[in-house]
Amino acid sequence: MPRESGRGARLRRQLSWVRADGLARMVEEKHLHPTRRARAAVAQARWRRRHGVEPGEARPVWVLGVQRSGTNLLTRTLQGMPEMAVYSENHRRAFVDYRLRSDDEIRLLIHRSRHRLVLFKPLCDSARAPDFWGSHFSRSPSLVIWAYRSVDGRVRSALSRFGTANLEVMRAVAAGRHHGMWQVDGLGPEDLALIRRFDWGDDAAASAAALFWYLRNKLLFDRGLHVRPRVTVFSYDAFVADPGGGAAVVARFLGVPADGLDPGPVRPSRPVRFDLYPEVRQRCDELGAALDDLWLRASRDPAGALAHYAPVEAG
Repeated sequence: MPRESGRGARLRRQLSWVRADGLARMVEEKHLHPTRRARAAVAQARWRRRHGVEPGEARPVWVLGVQRSGTNLLTRTLQGMPEMAVYSENHRRAFVDYRLRSDDEIRLLIHRSRHRLVLFKPLCDSARAPDFWGSHFSRSPSLVIWAYRSVDGRVRSALSRFGTANLEVMRAVAAGRHHGMWQVDGLGPEDLALIRRFDWGDDAAASAAALFWYLRNKLLFDRGLHVRPRVTVFSYDAFVADPGGGAAVVARFLGVPADGLDPGPVRPSRPVRFDLYPEVRQRCDELGAALDDLWLRASRDPAGALAHYAPVEAG
């Protein structure tokens, strides 16, 4: 019975998502275009035969960040590159229930790959960012792309796609029922204290989704990735506004030709501004400005983005 109930809940969320954003967007996000997928598979097989690298030479690329931040658009854009293998979080060879498989299994996937680049999108494991950046999984230097979008855009998408899921996370933390939840991985005592300061009533779903955006994106700075080489950010909003310019930034970072990146149809969402708790709004706006600054730096420096940002101390 619980399994059927879970399926029913997922179906209801899917129907709600289709009503809110349309069937075309769901097809794009879930990579359901059979012709596009078939063309990519053929191109990848041809590339492996003609240019495949030796075992152990593949370079991992890690896409991290917060769910509903444009990572599907990014991976769809990169999936057309024949020299890249893409493992999104629903790929069974690399993930189980949206979490990475064991480190040994991931190392083996990278080692055996004949693609020049092997991309993984372990969003639920973003707190492990230093492991992904270093030599833990491969002797080849990793590349890290931290994807983000505006807090209001993310809140709108998260409420449409996940409903009150982030609100339930905040309630679990407030009640001390959060142990073992991936959503709190990497959060410090001050972060948990910040969550507990707010009233998580039924009317706080937008503020909960925004605070989740803040805490998960803050991991980029808390983990020190923003001052490391081979790390960049990907602005969903900037990419949607200028797909060609955004693709050029990503291509320079990966060392691939920009004309090989095809995002397919790009449909901007309607702008919206939510009524959030004032402190949540202030923190999100400040962090959003820091992320935008990283994107501007990344646009000029394909080797990686650097910035110095001090998050507001939790009281």
